Amino acid sequence: MSLKNIISKLFSSHHFEGVDSLAELAMNLRWSWHHSSDKIWEQLDPQLWELTHNPCAVLQTVSLEKLESSLEDPNFKKAVEDLIQTNKEEATHLAWFQKKYPHSAIDCVAYFSMEYMLSEALPIYSGGLGNVAGDQLKAASDLGVPVIGVGLLYQQGYFRQVIDKGGEQQAFYPFNDPGQLPVKPLRTESGEWLRIEIPLPGWSLWLRAWEVQVGRVKLYLLDTNDIANYPPYRGITSELYGGGPALRLQQEMVLGIGGWRLLMALGLHPTVCHLNEGHAAFAVLDRARNFMKATKQPFDIALAATRAGNIFTTHTAVPAGFDYFEPALINQYLELYVTQELNISMNEFMALGRKNASDVSEPFNMAYLAVRGSYHVNGVSRLHGSVSRSIFASLFPRWPVNEVPVDYVTNGVHAPTWASPAFNDIWTEHCGAKRWLGETKDLEKEIRTISDEAIWKMRTVGRKYLIEYSRKRLSRQIGARGGASEEELQNVKHFFDPSTLTLGFARRFATYKRPNMLLKDPERLLRLLTNPQCPVQLIIAGKAHPADLPGQAMIKEWSAFLKHPEARKSVIFISDYDMLVTEEMVRGVDVWINTPRRPWEACGTSGMKVLVNGGLNLSVLDGWWAEAYCPEVGWALGGDKDHGNDPAADAADALALYDLLEKQVIPEFYQRNSEGLPTTWINRIRESMARLTPQYSANRAVREYTERHYLPAAQAYKERVADDGAKAKVIRSWERNLADKWHTIRFGDMKVETQEGGALFETQVYLGEVDAASIKVELYAEGDVRQMDFVRHLSGDASVFLYRCMVPLGRPNSDYTPRVVPYYAGVSVPLEVSQICWY
Repeated sequence: MSLKNIISKLFSSHHFEGVDSLAELAMNLRWSWHHSSDKIWEQLDPQLWELTHNPCAVLQTVSLEKLESSLEDPNFKKAVEDLIQTNKEEATHLAWFQKKYPHSAIDCVAYFSMEYMLSEALPIYSGGLGNVAGDQLKAASDLGVPVIGVGLLYQQGYFRQVIDKGGEQQAFYPFNDPGQLPVKPLRTESGEWLRIEIPLPGWSLWLRAWEVQVGRVKLYLLDTNDIANYPPYRGITSELYGGGPALRLQQEMVLGIGGWRLLMALGLHPTVCHLNEGHAAFAVLDRARNFMKATKQPFDIALAATRAGNIFTTHTAVPAGFDYFEPALINQYLELYVTQELNISMNEFMALGRKNASDVSEPFNMAYLAVRGSYHVNGVSRLHGSVSRSIFASLFPRWPVNEVPVDYVTNGVHAPTWASPAFNDIWTEHCGAKRWLGETKDLEKEIRTISDEAIWKMRTVGRKYLIEYSRKRLSRQIGARGGASEEELQNVKHFFDPSTLTLGFARRFATYKRPNMLLKDPERLLRLLTNPQCPVQLIIAGKAHPADLPGQAMIKEWSAFLKHPEARKSVIFISDYDMLVTEEMVRGVDVWINTPRRPWEACGTSGMKVLVNGGLNLSVLDGWWAEAYCPEVGWALGGDKDHGNDPAADAADALALYDLLEKQVIPEFYQRNSEGLPTTWINRIRESMARLTPQYSANRAVREYTERHYLPAAQAYKERVADDGAKAKVIRSWERNLADKWHTIRFGDMKVETQEGGALFETQVYLGEVDAASIKVELYAEGDVRQMDFVRHLSGDASVFLYRCMVPLGRPNSDYTPRVVPYYAGVSVPLEVSQICWY
């Protein structure tokens, strides 16, 4: 039942004009980044709004008397009507995409993700992956990019954290009541709940479909809690990242296969399918299956046709981070689907997810399937693109690592979501209310006009609000644990000082993130925190996965440190790290600290969130910070070398962190001019805001995906699927022919002649049975690839060709090596065809 229907039933005997408008407003998550509606929900129930930021819960909890009196208030009623009108206008006006690409080949982009962080009112996220997905949906709404999200509605979602008296993390799984979430059932034209069927051995799996409105974008969610399901199947969508391999495989079948079938049931035919991590890779299979059904083409041609519209974004920095499934498990759940619906053998299918197709014991890798089913592959930062090329190099044997077909699009965050009200006012005053609705090229110039006084005033306000929030939150934590004295609760009200340098550290507690680096020398940390001339205060938050015992041990280590009398008033650990905690922290901290082992942080968006609020970063040169850092905008920890799990390097980084804080960060914060302003610090804030905020925004990331990937993929897809896949059939025929005959290619003699202005390379190439139009001959050196030109056939053998290339002087001739690579217009080499022949 939708919220509007629930509200109507609740108030059926009381005719309150405006209730439907309130329900409509609550059901559109646009309120999660346009905060003009916050006062409405706060007026109805201030306590519940502060705790939940969930308008749906507020509407179902508010008393009849309060609702009636509010709706009789003309100012309240007008505010609701104005917001409804604004939502309607935004949904229909021409946005950036419609203005710039009015005749685009994109019908819609189907964006698949295992999690979405949109609002605490919809707790279907864990962390970074969901943050990226949620922020990109919001930016797509702002920009008018025709994106449709596909995900799962979890009955419990990710666990909730409580730190007990002994400092141990306890995990709890409260139920997500759909009636109190901003979701509504998807219904068919006849009014019945839209349900999707996935046949499994012995029992069909039924999926219920839900809709979430995110501004002008829709997010569709699936869950398995259908009464017709086999009892164990009803819990498939119970927890996010819970259970074992079988549950994870089932969830990924629901997301990929069920998600694509949902789109088809809705009559949607996306030109582009964007896989946000390999969890959703099964979508490429069902997309191909749907094409097979429509055109009667076999699977290989269907995949060749449809993969042109698929994009795979990997977020994993280590091979162990991918989802692997044992062959027996794949056979158990997918054999029926593969053999009867894809009409291929299990060996053919397993080869799509293996490095070595002939190794029957090798597990099935979802990331490999995503790579082999996509037309574009990208990492999420420049450094991560390089790391990912190394990870996937084994799929492209004999190709140089730097040519492994993995690009990068650095993540960004949705600035309006994370901006504090105070800094939002600053941005609006200097950059305009529509600054995130189109190009952002002028923002750097405009933000530089903000005065020192305005920046420092807003930073002071942000820090003050964070401290007030932290005191309230900590008081609730201590009280909920039980056994706290009234004196202890009263003391919390005096923790922290709004004028003191405030550091923030919040993220998943995993060993590679090194969340305990500051505890390497506890006595030195205490001296830093309690220096009477230059005091420091630290706010920490983070969860460890319930199965991650080392991560939980690090939480316990912080808990033990907090028992130190001198630490109690300088360090706060906020439990149950969620989106509300994140919002408060990134709006108030002065410096955000990030300490991963390079290069294990794929991107790391947490530090991006402080940019819009004038916060600064002190981070390892990993992920986004490796490309963003310069001395004017923050501080870099460690160098640009990878050191993996090296205790000596960890110790060196810890020492460097203490030194940075003690010798640079803290003194600069407290160095004031005659007017009491830390001008050097403020200049650093201004540079950080001007240079980094637009560049590391979801606005830029979504525009980059659109222009570099979505538009070319949509065009390629339409060309390949036209005429029942006629072009795809030709491509597959060419690929098979090339694979059969590639072994006949070899090189003959090569000579190099140094001439004025360069070196002339000439080489003989025996193409054997391969058509010369199907290849390119190139001259390769690391960082320099040049096409060699056909000169002539050599006498006596029509398959022998002479190729030539002139190279400027400047590097040794021995650096260059001729090679032959496949070529076909519109085919991605080596992503789709990976043969290569070296001299």
